[in-house]
Amino acid sequence: MNASFITAPSLTLPGIRHAFFTRQGGVSKGIYASLNGGRGSNDDPKAVMENRRRMTEALGVEENMLATPYQIHSATAVTALVPWLPGEAPQADAVVTSTPDLAVGIGTADCGPILFADAEARVIGAAHAGWKGALTGVLDATVNAMEKLGARRGSIAVVLGPCIRQKSYEVGSEFVERFCDADGENRVFFVPSVKDGHSMFDLGGYIVRRLNRTEIGSVVDLDLDTYSDEERFFSYRRTTHRGEPDYGRLVAAIALSS
Repeated sequence: MNASFITAPSLTLPGIRHAFFTRQGGVSKGIYASLNGGRGSNDDPKAVMENRRRMTEALGVEENMLATPYQIHSATAVTALVPWLPGEAPQADAVVTSTPDLAVGIGTADCGPILFADAEARVIGAAHAGWKGALTGVLDATVNAMEKLGARRGSIAVVLGPCIRQKSYEVGSEFVERFCDADGENRVFFVPSVKDGHSMFDLGGYIVRRLNRTEIGSVVDLDLDTYSDEERFFSYRRTTHRGEPDYGRLVAAIALSS
């Protein structure tokens, strides 16, 4: 069975291959079934390695040519010239490159996976944006890092893939205050929850606005909810609500053809 993935028409560009991988088409078992790409999970490392091999095969790159960072919910973007060995990946939440046949990617399980491409300049990127990274500037950092490689922000196409959506993302009042203290306009991303004193947060909408404010060429949101679509997506919050011991990770990745 091949790795299952979702693509976006706006990133289906000459010389560029991309994929928002689902949880389908891998070899992992149990709570990790089946296409778990998370090296940081407690899954069988051999199963994760095979799953990632299937991902690189789908992207048309060699199996060792996938650069993913050690994610820490930061606003840090790094440039990859070659893939990093397991255990040697830098701490960051976005990766950019202009190296042909090197896929750059990130892992998620509710946070926003964002893929970037300037097809003319041949510069690509991938970012992991949970609420903290989005709020502190990981998206701006990704665009800036791409510009250093020769991209023009007005030519960058961006797609937000599957993440937790407002109907599934309940937060407390302190969370709301943090966002509104940063920018009073952020209040539009919250609606009251049925639970007193809580709100439902529109992470996808917030990410899209932050991306639009960078003045990039185009932004598309696939509007897919990781929490509610268990058949296709892993979800950290769904796992937490069930009291499960761990969870799989989805991978979103993009590569330049040589």
